[in-house]
Amino acid sequence: MAKVYVIGTFDTKEAELTYAGECLQSAGAAVLLVDVSTGSPSDAADVPAGDVARCHPGGESAVLGQSDRGTAVAAMGEALSNYLISRDDIGAVLGLGGSGNTAIVTAAMRTLPVGVPKIMVSTMASGDVSAYVGPNDIAMMYSVVDIAGLNAISRQVIANAAYAAAGMALNRAESGESARPALGFSMFGVTTPCITAIRSALEADFECFVFHATGTGGQSMEKLVDSGLLGGVFDITTTEVCDYLVGGVLPCSPDRFGAVIRTGVPYVGSVGAVDMVNFGARETVPEKFQSRRLHVHNPQITLMRTTAGENEAIGAWIVERLNRMTGPVRFLLPLRGVSAIDKEDQPFHDPDADEALFNAIRNGWTHAPNRQLVEVDAHINDDVFTREALRQFRSLG
Repeated sequence: MAKVYVIGTFDTKEAELTYAGECLQSAGAAVLLVDVSTGSPSDAADVPAGDVARCHPGGESAVLGQSDRGTAVAAMGEALSNYLISRDDIGAVLGLGGSGNTAIVTAAMRTLPVGVPKIMVSTMASGDVSAYVGPNDIAMMYSVVDIAGLNAISRQVIANAAYAAAGMALNRAESGESARPALGFSMFGVTTPCITAIRSALEADFECFVFHATGTGGQSMEKLVDSGLLGGVFDITTTEVCDYLVGGVLPCSPDRFGAVIRTGVPYVGSVGAVDMVNFGARETVPEKFQSRRLHVHNPQITLMRTTAGENEAIGAWIVERLNRMTGPVRFLLPLRGVSAIDKEDQPFHDPDADEALFNAIRNGWTHAPNRQLVEVDAHINDDVFTREALRQFRSLG
């Protein structure tokens, strides 16, 4: 039977973690108690902290005995990640703790595939949990009281989390796998016509998953690529790179395109919405950008037009990663505009800025049998561009 891994710092939270294990066992789940303490050792867990620490690339000494707690916590998170991905009997993961343990356990949870049940009971779960969850299916449960002793409230919260984990481990949903291969699509409002047309042409033969290019959306798409759940990517909307390099509010991570590089899945990409950087409401735009060309997309989103210099840097950043892809790649340049508002009579129409982007990609492109750079004399939302993107995808076989 797959086990529920109950993970925490047994040197300070032994009673609470043991109680969670008892609740799981009463629900019929198999349990493995895992200690990730970085302080005093405990013999209450099934897997002692030293066993986990030895999974760190630098060995046990890189984790335990560190004088700096922050260093030890980060190292234990890496060790736990390596430990969990080496296991083949995980039915669910349940973590309990404060800020340190939350950092350790969620770091490891983020390395697990989408679909593996993950619950984190944490004192940190009532605020911004994006750093803990990222693009993953981690359920955060606020502990209400600190996880510092068993009482009427902590018992109820911990029991609820344990029974939820048991339910997920014992009653796994059907995988939902379709006979159709799965494709991922990156989309923004200003590239919606393009992606909608491509998706409509393919969805009879492919399971189509669309991801909003909000930073987390791109990370989610690539998480599914890394998890083996997407067999190909239509990454038409790479706008998150703009926010990452220029300083917008919807940035990608430094690992953007990394999943495609690692896995070699078929990739069709473009420069959709690379004409813009995203900010919040108009009054939130940083002072240094106040004189730039701005467009109020809605009351909560203000867009800033990228300059030729910024586009040159963005193109260079993208093409460097495209050159590292070893799978089949087709990258399309829409020469008449990269978004709905980058065309004649629209507020972000700027042929010079677009040309700087295109030239950076052309000049940086490394030719290889698996990669082709395709220039299309059309706007990204034109039927001509859609047809060419589909033709290039089908040429991949």
